[in-house]
Amino acid sequence: MVNLIWVFMAAGGIIFAMFNGTMANVNEELFQTADDAVMLSISLMSVLVFWLGLMKIAEKAGLLELLARLFRPLIKRLFPDIPDDHPAMGYILSNISANLFGLGNAATPMGIKAMEEMKKLQPDSDQASRSMITFLAINTSSVTLIPTTVIAIRMKYESIAPTEIVATTIVATLISTLGAILVDRFFYSLRERRIK
Repeated sequence: MVNLIWVFMAAGGIIFAMFNGTMANVNEELFQTADDAVMLSISLMSVLVFWLGLMKIAEKAGLLELLARLFRPLIKRLFPDIPDDHPAMGYILSNISANLFGLGNAATPMGIKAMEEMKKLQPDSDQASRSMITFLAINTSSVTLIPTTVIAIRMKYESIAPTEIVATTIVATLISTLGAILVDRFFYSLRERRIK
């Protein structure tokens, strides 16, 4: 559906430009935007490599394991139907740790593995489990302490204070994650009442 919306918007813009006589401007902007996207991707690559390297150092130093132990009681309450020793728990904790440091790109593979492991807990069902839905809600809203990608973009475009968004980001992501958990629990309890 989203693909159709994008195609409709692009085609509508091009058709409008043809009838409006601004096709040359559209072509110029298309190529300029494509150039900007490539340059931004290259500049972000260095920042992501830096933070992924720090993440690897933190992992080797045991910081991620410490975070995992710190968050395990909370994660166990959020995902009560996943056994303690199940591999999904490790992937969930790694995903949340990566998101804490603003490494959404690094968190994605761990999130996919967590979903695959949770799927193994109910192999005969085509529906998402309670844990899968909760994880998706938390992963989408994810608390972020250091928004590395946004800071990198602000640095690329020469912001005077690229890191001044850190406090706002922490507050906004805490609120969004809390909201996601509350909505998830609300709909879960509503569904449970309907089943009974």
